[in-house]
Amino acid sequence: MQRKQQQKELPQSQNIMTIILESIPKEASVTKIEYEGPRIALYTTSPRYLMENNEIISNLVNIIKKRIVVRTDESIRKSEEDAKQILTQMIPKDANLQSTFFDTATGEVSVEAKRPWLLQRNAEEFNHAEVTEKIGWKLRIRKATTNPSNTIKTINYNLKVSSAERSKQLRQIGDEIFRPKLAQKSEVSLLTLGGFGQVGRSCMLLTTGESKILIDCGINPGARSPSESYPRLDWLGFTLDDLDAVVIGHAHLDHTGFLPALCKYGYKGPIYCTEPTLPMMNLIQLDAIKVASAQGRTPIYSERDVKQIMKQTITLPYATVTDISPDIKLVLANAGHILGSALCHFHIGNGDHNFVYSGDIKYGKSILFEAASWNFPRVETLLIESTYGAKEDIQPSRQEVESSFINAVNNTLADDGKVLIPIPAVGRAQEIMMVIDHYMKSGEMVEAPVFTEGMISEASSIHEAHPEYLARELRQKILETDDNPFDSEYFTNVEHQDARDEPLRENSPCIILATSGMLEGGPVLEYFKNIAPDKKNKILFVSYQVNGTMGRRVLDGARQVSMLGKEGKIEAVNINCGIEKLDGFSGHSDYNQLISFVHRLRPKLRRVLVNHGERRKSENLATSIRRMFRVPSHYPQIQEAIKLF
Repeated sequence: MQRKQQQKELPQSQNIMTIILESIPKEASVTKIEYEGPRIALYTTSPRYLMENNEIISNLVNIIKKRIVVRTDESIRKSEEDAKQILTQMIPKDANLQSTFFDTATGEVSVEAKRPWLLQRNAEEFNHAEVTEKIGWKLRIRKATTNPSNTIKTINYNLKVSSAERSKQLRQIGDEIFRPKLAQKSEVSLLTLGGFGQVGRSCMLLTTGESKILIDCGINPGARSPSESYPRLDWLGFTLDDLDAVVIGHAHLDHTGFLPALCKYGYKGPIYCTEPTLPMMNLIQLDAIKVASAQGRTPIYSERDVKQIMKQTITLPYATVTDISPDIKLVLANAGHILGSALCHFHIGNGDHNFVYSGDIKYGKSILFEAASWNFPRVETLLIESTYGAKEDIQPSRQEVESSFINAVNNTLADDGKVLIPIPAVGRAQEIMMVIDHYMKSGEMVEAPVFTEGMISEASSIHEAHPEYLARELRQKILETDDNPFDSEYFTNVEHQDARDEPLRENSPCIILATSGMLEGGPVLEYFKNIAPDKKNKILFVSYQVNGTMGRRVLDGARQVSMLGKEGKIEAVNINCGIEKLDGFSGHSDYNQLISFVHRLRPKLRRVLVNHGERRKSENLATSIRRMFRVPSHYPQIQEAIKLF
């Protein structure tokens, strides 16, 4: 049966190449057509012709409904040294060129400049088609960061040394994606592997007759046993070779913490996420190795496994339809949670079913990000998070929370105390930094030193490197001015442990932002031991505290906690300082925002599933949605199989 179906479909597959060849003018000088992962790459010796007549490619995409990219033929690419010299001559001095990165797998050169707005396609002094013609490499214009990102440098280096391997892998992925369909009809199921009835280890498997797509692959930071810490992949009864793809919504460990282990144990396929998610998860995963080692635990993966992720990842922009298997197209949309966070829209079959996974969403504008996207053409099944899914989970307005933040900080600083803010390095840290900078400059917040740890500074550089993923006003400031809002005179970055003496000096009021946000390891613990016993000080939580974490115990009123000391001995730490929690800075939607998000979706949903929340909150949100919108709504638990279509 499968062979007959394959024979029936094969001419259709061949037709794609035939249509391309028949539609491309001879002047385009196309030398070859290859699969490049989820894209079809056209190699040309006359890139300027296709760049100046881009309607040719646009029309072709509309006909074949596949992503097409134009690549320069290797025969016309100048050596990297020669190309650099030409770029240096052609780039206006005012643009302040900082560096270039040549990706031989794609024939692209990333040009990093302090003033990238002088190098855009419509810039008068810098014609992209002309430059590409002279150097033989396609251009990508990037914002050069104030402080260079070591993470991005490392990723670029690894992409460079693995260029031949990546090219081969991309062709293999393309062969799998664009192969003929074998199944006659779409049967869609969702298998829950983690993150249902709990916050942590988000993971699920989307299956059809053609495809198996793993969505997220996280760990539970508050769990104490492997069966509760990691996704229940053991329940599936399949091998990693059966997976067509892994799709990652955002970089946090509860969504990506098991991904390096997946590669360690043999997953070789593509990993899809947004461009900033790659360096963000790289940063967070490498930090998790350091934290585990510092706590005397054996990490479940090594740096080599994190590097392997770099080679297998295919980054996608928002709002771009991409084939990831023979019968599934993926579109990523802004989730408003952290940098690069995405709602994942899976278009299955020939319009048979549309499944949207919200991941962690913030349906409300912040200083950093626009509110989560909601305008999907079609959604039959929505899977939505419920971190704040209880009816009482109503966050204060932005104005109220900022006022509370100012008061909490000012009261402590006025008493010569220190304010410790345990914080995720990604997202919340940058949000709080900009709030502090704004109110200290306006005089509404007491001026005092603000200390951040190294990982926060690195995360801020990654934000600055991807301004297109930030809120409109912030994006314009970074892309169109010389002002870097992440580099304020009030901030001092603590690069090494020896430098922690300054923020911990007695009678020296200050604010300390340190990871991790749940007191589960990282530099924050060293500060916590020194700050918690003194009643003058304050610990200010601004992010969600997962059940089972030390942050949650402290927030729930613990007056003493046990911690691992420097010599491996258990120490008891008394908590006499003030403890305060501010919810309005959260990157998660509150109850009202979650309900509003469901309300905005059109046309009407057929089903809503609820995950990523404590069981009581998931149940409450599912019940509310069912009652208010008269839509079937369910809160699955782990190890359930749900038929979607």
